[in-house]
Amino acid sequence: MFDVDREAMTEGPVGRVLLLVAAPLVAQNLVYVANALVDTFWLGRVSENAVAAVGLSLPIQSLLGATVVVAAVGTQILVAQRAGGEDDAGARRIAVNGGLVALAITVTVAVPVVLYAEELIALLGADPALAGVTATYLAIIVAVLPVGAVGDTVENCFTAYGDTRAVLHVSVLSVLVNLVAAPVLIFGVGPVPALGVAGAALGTALAGVVGLAHVLAYAAGIRRDTFRLTRDAFALDLGAVREVVAVGLPLGGQRGVSELVRVLVVGLVAVAGGAAGVAAYTVGARVATLAIVPALGMQQAAQSMIGQNLGADAPRRARRTTTVGTGMVLVGFLALGVIQFRFAGAITDLLAPDLTAAGRSLSVLYLQILAASYWALGGTYTLLAGFNGASRTRTSFVADLIKYWGVRFPIAVAAVPASATFGAFGVAVAPGLGWGVEAVFWAVAVSNVVGFLGLGAYYFYTTRQGMFANAAERASSDGGANADAAD
Repeated sequence: MFDVDREAMTEGPVGRVLLLVAAPLVAQNLVYVANALVDTFWLGRVSENAVAAVGLSLPIQSLLGATVVVAAVGTQILVAQRAGGEDDAGARRIAVNGGLVALAITVTVAVPVVLYAEELIALLGADPALAGVTATYLAIIVAVLPVGAVGDTVENCFTAYGDTRAVLHVSVLSVLVNLVAAPVLIFGVGPVPALGVAGAALGTALAGVVGLAHVLAYAAGIRRDTFRLTRDAFALDLGAVREVVAVGLPLGGQRGVSELVRVLVVGLVAVAGGAAGVAAYTVGARVATLAIVPALGMQQAAQSMIGQNLGADAPRRARRTTTVGTGMVLVGFLALGVIQFRFAGAITDLLAPDLTAAGRSLSVLYLQILAASYWALGGTYTLLAGFNGASRTRTSFVADLIKYWGVRFPIAVAAVPASATFGAFGVAVAPGLGWGVEAVFWAVAVSNVVGFLGLGAYYFYTTRQGMFANAAERASSDGGANADAAD
């Protein structure tokens, strides 16, 4: 039903093809988020501190995830362009070297984080009891970061070819593993001891290992023939490595600048709102992650379509893909925001029924404030797909730099009492205004809206300057050069 061949990617009805490609990705991302929510769901039945421990580590995990983006998304964009130009040998070469980039970068950052997890968490200013359990959770998750990075890179190659069902299959198996493993390891069953927060991390790690084995089996040609890694592709190609890094590094920087702000914002929340504030922020972050799944799926689908159409020298279709995708997401996310605003209390009670009264009240407020900005948050993803698909990945970096550092963080600092010292990394950033943790919630929503409006204006400017036409010319030139080299 969701099979999309190369001809449809470059010639079929844009809206219909986008939905067909995006649907398995949306389902896959829902499964992925469900995998993340498993920890919050079960630990919410342990204690508020257990939920807060996951929340405190989440921004650091996401910051480290910026290293995964460099290879995974850089590889997807380049493989899609090669596929559009029917350069399958070049696509496989990019895939293998993208995997090597993923492994090298993530091993480099994972080792020191695992060794110094306690010291890193302590810099956030959390109390000793919370810092200890958070460090345990973080160390286990980061230890398997290279496994997830290589898996994501290979999965993105299937996405680049339009085979998004393969990605869905991998994710479903992974979440099934975690659904079984997490409660067993957290609460203990039979000879398995109750490991609490550490058990939640081990369940997630096990799911990642199973997912990597599954996608590598697909890439070897077992039950899939859309994208296959052949033996001749397994060779170090410094040109391909440089190309992946050149396209992916700005995207990693984009992720890095946004996640660093999130790390600092969690520190602000801890100072201004205590455990109740951190728990509320965690609930909101988890729900928002679930809410953006349709936009993320549409972004991934659009990037593949745009890349293939640019490789096929169809810049007008690439532009239309961006415009249609953004319009669809805006309408859907307006409706999604209304639903979340109406049922914020029920969502909080489902995810974390053991929150204190203060924690529940703050969670409901944050969910409602987030809901008001969902349309802008979703639309940003598909606009960025247009720039990324055209290899204009530095735009994503600059856009997030302004959104997070120019808008979100300055507003969030107002949450801290004027007499308090901002404790994240032991740095006093600026005197607060004593507006309370609610200022952080508003900072997130305002930055979402400002970011979308600014990016939209820049998108219309660049398309009038021929962004897609220029990108098609470059993609055609690169594909031809690689095809000649392969011959």
